[in-house]
Amino acid sequence: MKRLSQEEIRDLATVVLATKPDELTCDEWLEHAPWYAELVAEGAPVPEALREAAQHLDLCPECAEELRACLLALAAG
Repeated sequence: MKRLSQEEIRDLATVVLATKPDELTCDEWLEHAPWYAELVAEGAPVPEALREAAQHLDLCPECAEELRACLLALAAG
């Protein structure tokens, strides 16, 4: 088993401490992804209803990558 580096331990602790009991799951985030991506692409402010979706992206690299893919698709028109 690989030992974690100090940086990996610090990153893991940061994510664990930032996680909330009522946080969105990835599946829940994906339900909001199209609306969220359109707002981001337009440079519009994120409404309160999508704040949890925005926070989820800070903790989930997979969903952040999904957002990047949505933004590329929107830009391609």
